[in-house]
Amino acid sequence: MSQDVERIRALEEQIAQLRTRIEEIGGEYDALSQRVRQLQNVVNGHRMKMSGRESRVSQLRDEVTKLTVDGRSMDGRISMLAEMEKDYEGFNRAVKTVMREAERGTLRGIHGPVANLVRADDRCALAIETALGAAAQNIVVDGPEDGRAAIELLKRRDGGRGTFLPLESIRGNVLKNPPRGERGYLGLAIDLVSFDGAYTNIFENLLGRTAVTETLADAVAIARRHGNQFRIVSLDGQMIHAGGSMTGGSAARGTGILSRANELSRLREERKTLGAKLEERSGTLAAAER
Repeated sequence: MSQDVERIRALEEQIAQLRTRIEEIGGEYDALSQRVRQLQNVVNGHRMKMSGRESRVSQLRDEVTKLTVDGRSMDGRISMLAEMEKDYEGFNRAVKTVMREAERGTLRGIHGPVANLVRADDRCALAIETALGAAAQNIVVDGPEDGRAAIELLKRRDGGRGTFLPLESIRGNVLKNPPRGERGYLGLAIDLVSFDGAYTNIFENLLGRTAVTETLADAVAIARRHGNQFRIVSLDGQMIHAGGSMTGGSAARGTGILSRANELSRLREERKTLGAKLEERSGTLAAAER
């Protein structure tokens, strides 16, 4: 019987030890469960960060792709317009012949066609092109001898006929009393363009007596009040000549030589901006991918 008592006591001690161990294991389990939850939260946080970064990388890739495509499209347009400028697209045969020979060094004292020596903003470009008319293709030269040499070359080459404006000979002529303060009056054409100061007499001669108005109605009213003493052109390209005759009708904006030059200049500036933006986005994408 005593042996049974000893065995019972031993078993009870084992049970007590096991219960103690169970309590210890329960505590460890609770601690490990809490640690697992903490680590899971960290994992979930990293997954959220990864998801956000992957979304950012995808967005940046789309932006870089779009900027690249836009840049290539812009490069194509710039290349086409530059080639047109180089080939004197839109100019007559005489201008092309003279300018090509001047570039080869065959002719001297050639400055270029009027349209390439003046700039007007997009708003006024059509009015200025209308005011210049055929004179836009006149060629500015140093002196009469340079004009004579060019004319003789055109005769020999059967290159067509050209008009030459010697800087030594042309004198400016600016309207002394422009219709300032009149409804719709924007200014004299000479004041709405920019050019090298060396060509002041040329452009005063061509544009110094031409007023520019907002509309044809404004032009008609001003012409009537001032007795048709000077030319008036509206922004949409309608003309009232000195003396009262009128020229007008439909005119396509953005297709003239001045408009083409404006577009080329604007595109080149926009391309620089786009290139800088593409470089910045590409750098940001590379960092995001890392």
